[in-house]
Amino acid sequence: MTTPQPPALSAHGLTLTLGTREAPVPILKGLDLAVPHGQTVALLGPSGSGKSSLMAVLAGLERATSGTLVLAGEDAAGLSEDALARLRRGRIGVVLQAFHLLPTMTALENVMTALELAGHASPEATARAELAAVGLAHRLDHYPAQLSGGEQQRVAIARALAPRPTLLFADEPTGNLDAATGAQIVELLFARRAETGATLVIITHDEALAHRCQRIVTLADGRIAADTTTA
Repeated sequence: MTTPQPPALSAHGLTLTLGTREAPVPILKGLDLAVPHGQTVALLGPSGSGKSSLMAVLAGLERATSGTLVLAGEDAAGLSEDALARLRRGRIGVVLQAFHLLPTMTALENVMTALELAGHASPEATARAELAAVGLAHRLDHYPAQLSGGEQQRVAIARALAPRPTLLFADEPTGNLDAATGAQIVELLFARRAETGATLVIITHDEALAHRCQRIVTLADGRIAADTTTA
C-alpha cells in the first residue's frame, strides 16, 4: 500500500491579529485549508476579506498569530526566520501587487538573483529566457525606475517563475497589465504550472480567471465562506 502524499500546504486554526495589544485588529479568524500538490486554487472575496494576508501567511512572508502551518512537509510555524527563508528559497514563488524589485538592479539582475539564491546552474541564460517569455527581451538592462508598472509586474512574474517553484502564489498578477498582456501572463502562469506540476494559489477579482482554477476558495471577514471545485 502506498503512503498518501501530504498536501503541498496545510493550515489549521490559522489566525492573524495586527494592531496593538490595547487595540487588536483580527485579520484571519481561525482558517482551515489544505491544498494538494499540483492543485490550482483561486482566492476570491471583497477587499478587506483577508485574501492578501492569508497568502502572505501561507507563503511564509508573515507569521500567523496562532494555528499550525505545514509547507512542503515542514512545520513552518516552528521554523526560525533563517530556516523559513531557506524553505522558501527556490521552492516558493510569490508575485505581489507591490512588485518588490530591487531598485539598484536591472531587470536581468533581479531575475538572476532569485536563481542564484536557489543554486541554479545557469542563472543568466535562464533569466534571459524567462524575461523573453514575458515579452521583456529588449528591457534586460533597464532598472525598475525605468520600467512602467506593467513591465515591473512582468519582471516580478519572471523572477517568481524562473526557479520553477513547487508552490506558486500570485496576488492579482494581471492587475497592472493591459488586457492583451494580462492574457499572455495568465497563459504563461498556467503553462509553467503544467510543466512543473506546481501548486498555484492565485488572488483574483476576475471570475473567468478564477474558473480556470480547479478550486475556488471565497473569503469573507477573515473566514472561509465557500470552498468549491470548478467544472
